[in-house]
Amino acid sequence: MTAPIVVARGLRKSYGDLTVLDDVDLDVGHGEVLALLGSNGAGKTTIVRILATLLKPDAGTAHVAGKDVVSQAADVRAAISLTGQFAAVDELLTGVENLRLMARLAHLGRREVRTRSDDLLELFDLADAGHRVVKTYSGGMRRRLDLAVGLLARPQVVFLDEPTTGLDPRSRNGLWDVIREVVATGTTVLLTTQYLEEADQLADRIAVLDHGRMIADGTATELKRAVGSAHVSLVLRDGARERIATDGSVPDVRRILADVERRGVDVDAWEVLSPTLDDVFLTLTGRPTEPADELVLQESR
Repeated sequence: MTAPIVVARGLRKSYGDLTVLDDVDLDVGHGEVLALLGSNGAGKTTIVRILATLLKPDAGTAHVAGKDVVSQAADVRAAISLTGQFAAVDELLTGVENLRLMARLAHLGRREVRTRSDDLLELFDLADAGHRVVKTYSGGMRRRLDLAVGLLARPQVVFLDEPTTGLDPRSRNGLWDVIREVVATGTTVLLTTQYLEEADQLADRIAVLDHGRMIADGTATELKRAVGSAHVSLVLRDGARERIATDGSVPDVRRILADVERRGVDVDAWEVLSPTLDDVFLTLTGRPTEPADELVLQESR
């Protein structure tokens, strides 16, 4: 069985009396998308910064692509790409110039610089805007260019730290499509996010962090099943609501609705609802998720 490409054991990190990470274990398989889900201050960005060699843990070990993030930091950096919450591209250069500059810094050959840049502009739907200066780009275009820059050297692992924060829904959906394209090439992705839908849409597995501790890990389906079953929600004629547990199958739902009709219950509307990641987060942490665009990131301070 192939060993995970990202492995962390017993990670700890504190700032004075504030414990940011508390004995965190993490595994990410080759070609897998793992979403780290948690509210602000949960420890998501701190994990990414440690795995990307930008921060040393107080205790514990971590390996990326078989290399230790502390003692073999240069080797780790050669195998990864990190895209943060804000696009790190030069606004005074064109999209093409940004890509070719970074390609040369990555020591790509002259012919590969041009070919790779053109391929990425096409992949990220930026070919038509490639010769425009970046300051004329929309927020979504800058984020796509930033991600393209990170893929120049064909990294084995891509860290995306809240990549869609601040984007409008259309730009966010567009970036999701781009991330799917990246994943289709076999690249491993570790994604941090506060958007539950983002984790649901993109991740093979979801790990939930709360106050620096890993409190759950599994597929979206597994996590949802762990917090409850599907139910039929009835809106009664008098405005009251009733929930009836169901396994979600057609025969079971049909049986419930037949029983409601037989009892002569006046129903205005009904729907079958399954647990959501909101339910998962609320059950595990005891509080609802917070809107990401109303928060100020504090983890790395």
